[in-house]
This record gives sequence, C-alpha cells and structure tokens, in this order.
Amino acid sequence: MEEILREIGMIARALDSISNIEFKEYDLTKGQYLYLVRICENPEIIQEKLAEMIKVDRTTAARAIKNLEMNGFIEKKNDEHNKKIKKLVPTEKGKQVFPFIQRENDHSNRVALAGFSESEVETIFHLLQRVRKNIEIDWEFVKKGNKRNY
Repeated sequence: MEEILREIGMIARALDSISNIEFKEYDLTKGQYLYLVRICENPEIIQEKLAEMIKVDRTTAARAIKNLEMNGFIEKKNDEHNKKIKKLVPTEKGKQVFPFIQRENDHSNRVALAGFSESEVETIFHLLQRVRKNIEIDWEFVKKGNKRNY
C-alpha cells in the first residue's frame, strides 16, 4: 500500500514542479494555478468551497487567493444577499492565462497516459477516485480536530 501512495506523491510533486516552472512567466507560483483553474471553472465560488475542492486548509487557501488577487488574476465580488460572503471571479488577466493552463494540463495527461488503452485509463481513473474518496473521510475527520487511530 505505501508504495502506491509514494508513487502518487512522486507523480503529483513532479507535475507540480513542472507547472510551477512553466507558469512562472505568468507570475503564477507555488500551486496558485490550481486555485485559478478552479475559480475559472467555477466563477463566483466562495473561498471555503474552493479550499475544500483543492483539499487545503482555509489559511493556505486565503494566502493563495490573496496573492492571486494582488497579482490581478482574480477579484472578490460581494454577494448581493449577504455582505459577508465574497465570491471569487477571474479577471480578464486570469481568463487570458486559463487556456494556457488547460493546454499544459492536457499535455501532461497525454504524457502521463501514453501507452495506456482507453479501458486502462478509465480503470485508473475509477480506482484513483475510490482512493480519493477513502482519503477524504480521514481528511474531513482530521480537519475537524480529531486524531486518527493508527
């Protein structure tokens, strides 16, 4: 089991490292592209939902969102019914970078899945979804301040 998680970790870190290098020319650093993509895909998402979607704590999300806002990629919009709620939307600058990020993602997928049949790709996808769902149970549990029993 531990070898599977190590492999997943190595893949994730390698792809993250590649993206951070390639997106540097757009002033996107340290995984900020993940947030921008989700905001472009889900305009008017709130910060809490975004953090949950990416699986990070609120503080980490707040820091990335602040940097994206300062660099002009996103803006916060007031909710018309509740002034405390801030909706995140991409700016023109954010919308212009989004297609490049999508192309990089498509390329990385093609490279990662080269040589796999369509049914193998589907199997990998479904198996990884199951792994994620299993992990989400612990993630939610620990996020609420609980300790796992080893």
